[in-house]
Amino acid sequence: MNPTADVTAPLPAPAPAPSPLKVAVIIGSNREGRFGPVVADWLLGRLRERDDLTAEVVDAADAGLPTALSHSPSPEVTAELAKITPKLAVAEAFVVLTPEYNHSFPASLKALIDWHYEEWRAKPVAFVSYGGVSGGLRAVEQLRQVFAELHAVTVRDTVSFHNAGASFDDRGHHRDPSAPNAAAKVMLDQLGWWGTALREAKGVRAYGS
Repeated sequence: MNPTADVTAPLPAPAPAPSPLKVAVIIGSNREGRFGPVVADWLLGRLRERDDLTAEVVDAADAGLPTALSHSPSPEVTAELAKITPKLAVAEAFVVLTPEYNHSFPASLKALIDWHYEEWRAKPVAFVSYGGVSGGLRAVEQLRQVFAELHAVTVRDTVSFHNAGASFDDRGHHRDPSAPNAAAKVMLDQLGWWGTALREAKGVRAYGS
C-alpha cells in the first residue's frame, strides 16, 4: 500500500439523470364530432404520471393541410405547416391516436404524415386506436407500414378501445380503467426504451451516416 495515497479522495460525481423524452401526442382525426380528444385526455393523464416522458399535443384539426402535396407549398399551406412542423421536429417520440374509417386511418392523419419526412426519421412511434368492434387495430397495422417507409420504429404493444363511446362516461373518464392503464404502461415503457436508445445512438452517430 502506498502510504502517501489519498484514501479520502471523493468518488466521481454520479452522471446527471437524462432529461425526459419529448413525446408528441398526435390526434389524427379532424372529423366533426370526433372522439379523439376524449382518448387524448385519457392518454395525457397517463403521461403526466411519468417522470421520463413529457408530452405536447399535435392536433390534425388545428392545421388544414391539403392532400395534394407540393415541393413549393403556397403561403397558406406554409402557414398551416408552421403550426405543426416545429412540434414534430423537436419531438423524440410519438404516440399516434387514430380511429378506424372504412378499415383504414383518416385522410387528415395521412396528410399530416406525408407533408413531413425528416421529422419522423429514427424516432419511435406508438399507437392508441379506437373504434367499434375492431378497436381501430386495422388502421394501426396499415400505419406500421407507412412509418416503416419513413424510417421510424413502431413499438409492438398498443392500446385499443373497442366500442370506445361506451367505454367512457360523460365526463371523459374510462369506466373500467385498470386494463387500459396497464396496457398504456407497457406501451409507454417500450416507447421510452426505444426513445432513449435512439437518442443515445444518434448522439454517437447521425442516422444514415
